[in-house]
Parts: sequence; structure tokens; C-alpha cells
Amino acid sequence: MRYSYPRPDFVRNRWMCLNGEWDFYIEDKKMKIQVPFVFQSKMSGIGKEIQSDYMVYQRNFQVPAEWKGEVIRLNFGAVDYECSVYINGNMVGVHKGGSTPFSFAIDQYLTWDNEQITVKVTDPLKDETISRGKQFWDGGSRFIWYTPSSGIWQTVWLEPVDSTRFEFIHFTPNIDNGTVKIVYQLSRGASLPCNVDFHIRLGEEEIFDGTFVCRELRNTLTVDVYRNRALNGSFHFTGLYWTPENPILFDVIASIERDNKVLDSVSTYFGMRKIHVENNRFYLNNKPYYSKLLLDQGYWKDSLIIAPTDESFKEDIEKFKMMGFNGVRKHEKVEDPAFLYWADRLGFLVWESMPSMWSYTTQNAAEFAREWADVIQRDYNHPSIVVWGMLNESWGVPRIYDNKVHQSFANSLYYLAHAMDETRLVISNDGWELTKTDICALHSYQHGAKDDCRQYELFKQCLGDINQMYKIVEKLPYAKGYFYNGEPVILTECGGISVGEDAKGWGYTNSKTKEDFILEYERVIDAIYSSDLICGFCYTQATDVEQEVNGLLTDSHEFKFDYQEIKRINDKNGGNSSSVK
Repeated sequence: MRYSYPRPDFVRNRWMCLNGEWDFYIEDKKMKIQVPFVFQSKMSGIGKEIQSDYMVYQRNFQVPAEWKGEVIRLNFGAVDYECSVYINGNMVGVHKGGSTPFSFAIDQYLTWDNEQITVKVTDPLKDETISRGKQFWDGGSRFIWYTPSSGIWQTVWLEPVDSTRFEFIHFTPNIDNGTVKIVYQLSRGASLPCNVDFHIRLGEEEIFDGTFVCRELRNTLTVDVYRNRALNGSFHFTGLYWTPENPILFDVIASIERDNKVLDSVSTYFGMRKIHVENNRFYLNNKPYYSKLLLDQGYWKDSLIIAPTDESFKEDIEKFKMMGFNGVRKHEKVEDPAFLYWADRLGFLVWESMPSMWSYTTQNAAEFAREWADVIQRDYNHPSIVVWGMLNESWGVPRIYDNKVHQSFANSLYYLAHAMDETRLVISNDGWELTKTDICALHSYQHGAKDDCRQYELFKQCLGDINQMYKIVEKLPYAKGYFYNGEPVILTECGGISVGEDAKGWGYTNSKTKEDFILEYERVIDAIYSSDLICGFCYTQATDVEQEVNGLLTDSHEFKFDYQEIKRINDKNGGNSSSVK
């Protein structure tokens, strides 16, 4: 069950989890459901598809008596897709969008006895304008589409807070100057002035402890991390960088005080790392870095879109690293914050993405952009996130090649991401028909079957010449009016090899045995490593998902192959994941 604090990069000590058994109403039937698992999943206790767009959740709860007099916030990690929330029959708020968190103050509606919460959810599966990613709109699963996930799918919890509290804290590292810029926002209605304290530690070493008089709701300060460390007697700075090989994190406790009383206290962290492009290469901390990624759908056999346990994300990342990968490209899903926490702690690159829509309208374009901005706001602090990728293979913008409206939409998302975040790279339309972009991100599965030597040689040849890449990409690499301008070229989907003659599912190519698969995997990776143009790849995919059986792990997230053999192949370009040919 999911009972750990659901926002691990912004932790308050007092909270109450509302996961567990709820009453669930759908098609005029009352059932029991285990929140936060979607009703289509086995772990929800229901585990069947019901063709209904409307559902209701309800449960009773009691708020700890010692919280009386404080602001009580009701928080949701994510609900797919649109919902209205009631406390004791009173509507407290609504939310639209299936990927992002939201919260409401509910203290004025409490009886301080036996409370009732009701959540009414609408998830119109057949609406092609909704951002739903790979959830199949017609029920079941088929081809590249998966069983849909409706309703509450992340933790629900309560926490008591003061009217003067942190709304967010953003950390922007600058490794060249050795500083971190801290921007923090206080709640509307906060009592000013107040004192704000930031206490920063690296392990047991105190880096900074400062108290500031806060007279505005939004404030900025800059901490010279290296100087403060030097004043404490330590002069070695380069080891402070966050990398997958050495994921150094600075722990932070931020507090608000007034009249000698602590009004709010939050535990968080940041990492000192830098991402940029130079000499047609992806750079991490001012050094070229070769990306060895997995395409990660973030699905589980029995729980679908949510991890079955709090440890599942950690176990996945550990297995991915054991195979020699240094990151994932999250595919058509905004992942649970717990995954990003473990990526930060264990050292693993993440390319964040949004679930796609299928049809374009001006209204859903605005909804998409609003939710995309909420994703960036939520995940700004995670050092593991190095790329924002909004659109995929022209999904939702099918005429982007020569349609100015679709091109403008892609470009608006690109510039929005850069306007909100100056520290990461941004891709407009991953796969092909790129518009404004920081990475030339291309998809190709045209490596040929085992005995197709001619196609393999063409694949290998084209990977070395940007002007020939169109021959092995389904559509033209760039949209009309856009051209390659020296961006790092990364093969952001490739491989997709299934194994087994009677495999119940499909891959882009198939190997008969596990031994054959290793040979095929090596053949594809060797072709990529032979290219002086390509500076990273993303193999399809991390796990089997329903009828897609081209994963390196099973649909139960267990190894399908000898992980040491996969690592041996991945390490061929020098054995160092930061090397570039």
C-alpha cells in the first residue's frame, strides 16, 4: 500500500494519509475500492473495465483534535481526469487535468467529529482532445494502447498548516559560480513581516544557516555554496556536483518564524548540476555526457499506472542501473513524485513528458499548456530531470509538418518551458517533424531483422549522417521551415525487440531465444556506437506492458535477460557512461 509521505521533495512532519478503503459508485453500483489504485487495476479490489465516464468516491474520516484552529489542507496527488470535491456535502473545489496535484482548505467545512469526503470524477475516455497518453479510448488494450486508468491514482492526504506558510521553494544551481538561487513564495494572507530560516547541510557538514526578515510574499536569495564550504575548512568543490555516478544532494530545512513561534517547517533538497549544449553534444556539469536511456511507460501488471508499493520505483531504477543505463525517457506520462525522488537519490537522468492528446482544438491546446506549466512548477527542483519533452511523434498535432497553427503550438510549449526554467533542455516534438528544439530527437526501428544485412547497413550508415537520417525515420526529421542547426542528435526510440516464437504480443522485430536477443541487442547498440554523430540513445523499452513484449524487464518488472550481458554491451563505448566517441 502507498503510505509514505507523497511529496518527498517538500515534506511536512504532520500529515494524515487517506489512502485505503473507500466506497466506490459506478453505473449505480456500490463497491469497495483501495485508493489510490484505479478501478481497472487488480490492486484496487475491483480489477475490471466498466464502460462509464462517471464515478464517485466516498469515505469517512476524523481529523486529529489537536489540529483544531489550524488551516486543514486536503491534498490530491492526481485524479484522472476532472473532479469536484465535497466535505460533508459542501463543495470545496474542482480540478481539471489528470497528471498534476491540487489541494483545498477544508477547515471551515469540518464538524470535528465524523467527517465525510466525496469525490465525483468524470473521465471521458472517448474524448480525443484530453491528454491521456497511451490509455486506450475504446476499452481493453490494443497495439500500442494500454488499459485506461480512471479516477484517483495518487495519494490523498490531509495536513495542518498555518495561514503563513511556504507555497513553494525553488532552487536554481549555478555550478560555474558555486551558488544556488532560492526563490520562495509564501501563502496569500501570510502575516508579514516574518523571519525565514534556511539551513543547508551536506551530510553532517553544515553549509549554510541564515535567517532573513521577509516583508514580501515572494522572495529571492542566493547562497554561495562553495564559499561557505571553504569557510568551514573544505576546499574540494568538484565532488559536489550531482551526477548519475555520484548523486550528491544538499539537504535543506526551511522554516518560518514569528514572535518566536515556528509557523511552518519544510524539509527539502537540491543538487548542484548544469545541463547545456556545446559542440553538438549534450553536456552535464561542463563535460560531454552520453545518454543511455530506457523508454519507460511507468505501468505495472496489477496496478497499471501507479506503482504497487513505495519501494517499486527504487527497485526499478536499481535494476535499470544494473543493466548499464543512466536514465529514462518517461513516455506519455507525468510520473509520481516518488519516482523522481529515487532518481534524485540514486542518480538517474529523467526526461519528463506529458501525456498526449489526439485531436487539436484551441481549447484543449490551452488546457494542455496550463497543465504542462503545472508539471514544471511541481517538478522544478529535481536534479534528475534534465529534459522537458512535451509532444511525441506529432500526436495531437498531426499536421505539424506544414501547418502554422500546429507549429506555433509546439513552439509555444518550447518557449513556455524555457520561460519557466532556464536550467534544462527542451524538445518540441520528440521523434520527427521537429520545430524549435534543443535536441534533434529522432525515432527509428529500422535496424532490420537478424538476417537483413542490407537494412542493417543502411541503418548504420544513416546514423552517421544527419542528411541521410530521413531514410530510417518514419517522417521527415524537421517540420517544413525548420532545419538541423547543430543540436545534439539522440536516437530517442530504437530497438523494441521481442523474444520467443510464441510471444503473446509484439515487438518491432523478434528474436527466437534469449541468446538470440542478446546478439540482436548488441547488433543495434553496436550500430549506434559506430556513429560519430549520435550522442545518446533510448532503447524501447524498460518493461513489457500488456501486449507490448519488447521490454528488458517482464510486466512484473523482473529481469528477462542476464543483466550483466546487457551492461557489457552498454559499456562498450569505453565503459564510462560519460564518455563520448
